[in-house]
Amino acid sequence: MKVADKWNDYKLIATGDGEKLEKWGPYILLRPDPQIIWKNKTKLANYPSLDAHYIRSSSGGGKWDIINKIPDEWTISYQNLKFSIKPMGFKHTGLFPEQAVNWEIMMDLIKKANREISVLNLFAYTGGASVACASSGASVCHVDCVKQIVDRAKLNMKLSGLENANVRYIVDDCKKFVEREIRRNHHYDAIIMDPPSFGRSGANSVWKLEDDLYDFVKLCKQLLSNKPLFVLINNYTTGISKTVAENILRLVLNDIPGDFSSYEVGLKSEEGIILPCGNSALFIGK
Repeated sequence: MKVADKWNDYKLIATGDGEKLEKWGPYILLRPDPQIIWKNKTKLANYPSLDAHYIRSSSGGGKWDIINKIPDEWTISYQNLKFSIKPMGFKHTGLFPEQAVNWEIMMDLIKKANREISVLNLFAYTGGASVACASSGASVCHVDCVKQIVDRAKLNMKLSGLENANVRYIVDDCKKFVEREIRRNHHYDAIIMDPPSFGRSGANSVWKLEDDLYDFVKLCKQLLSNKPLFVLINNYTTGISKTVAENILRLVLNDIPGDFSSYEVGLKSEEGIILPCGNSALFIGK
């Protein structure tokens, strides 16, 4: 387990009864989390300083119950990186704080490479990894299929003072983009992917992680440079273990010198427990 424990602007306060109580900058939010199957001695919804509570609907989805007046969005920092936080649909805030452990790994690898590094970030969401890599001097190609999400990535880059960094933003289906990059004979020193469990692209294109991840990683391999720095797979799909993702990397990249590892990522709460928040598999080239 790798724990993101270097935050100042984020805290996991307490957990229980399927929910987590978090402090995002000055504001305290309560959100569902399916991993939290244990009880809490107190009802977290009664926390005295609670500002907003995401309440699931019995028919699916849900909505934010705003208890105290909070801005539509605000900014938090992680070291020299800055991110816009916004209570959004499906309980999200626009950032996954546990991913700070991977930001640290990637920033360290890029800085120590002592050469120009190009990074392809697929299913890149609001760009936490893109910001981290760009802050370390890498050129970044940021790909996500939702324009509004890519716009938030641009905002995060600007907030971090990186609006002039070498970043290319692409709104597209990741598989289609990778196939085009292969035809263009483009290559990258590092590839990051955070694929969803399920998704659709057009009427006849369906993504299912269990069925498509192995072939997608094989496809992406064709984009690696002749001296790859790293490949990172992030996974939030319940039932897909860290070892499964590592096995895929080992099978696909077995002819490239390097080291393989996998680990859970998590957050430590003020009550002293570690909340698992998905897992990662990592290849580091030699």
